Amino acid sequence: MKTNQIKSDSFDENQSLQVIKEMIKVSQKKLKNDGILFILWGWISFLTYLLEFVVQSVPHTYQMSLIKGYATIVLAVFGLGFSITYIYRKSRKASTYIGISLRYVWLSMFAGMVLINLIQGNVLHKITFELQLPIFMVLVSFALVVTGGILRYKMIIAGGIIFGLLAYIASFFSLHQQLLIEAIAWGIGFIIPGHILYSKRNS
Repeated sequence: MKTNQIKSDSFDENQSLQVIKEMIKVSQKKLKNDGILFILWGWISFLTYLLEFVVQSVPHTYQMSLIKGYATIVLAVFGLGFSITYIYRKSRKASTYIGISLRYVWLSMFAGMVLINLIQGNVLHKITFELQLPIFMVLVSFALVVTGGILRYKMIIAGGIIFGLLAYIASFFSLHQQLLIEAIAWGIGFIIPGHILYSKRNS
């Protein structure tokens, strides 16, 4: 009787592990398709921070600043519109538990950014961008590492770690230089992994 119970418990444990592995494989395959979002936001953020860095590096007119501002808004609106449409279409299909969990990770990251702004405003009565950018980078780094850890993707974990290290390095520089460092971080943490993942979507 006890032997049967042990075999039953062992089978259930092995079965559970197999289910978890299958869930991870399904989520990994889905992430390869979702690599388009990594690419999208990687390029949007890279171009936004790089454009801001370039504009601040050269003498510029009010018109140039205005064009830069409009370009940033257009990129952000396009990115949000595409992402919402993409996620809505995907949500109509079967969603995995891991996929839903990761969605909460990134939503929590965004909420954390909003809360940091609110808390900074209440405590300091102003927004200190030299502090804000590195902190935001740390939150993005955290989300990347968690995502890579859950899906067992070393490439994403490495991108998240590098993103975090660049956040620390950025804290030693002025806001102007931080913009370039963050642009580089988005390229390493999002653009490169995104293109690699998306290229393997049919494998």
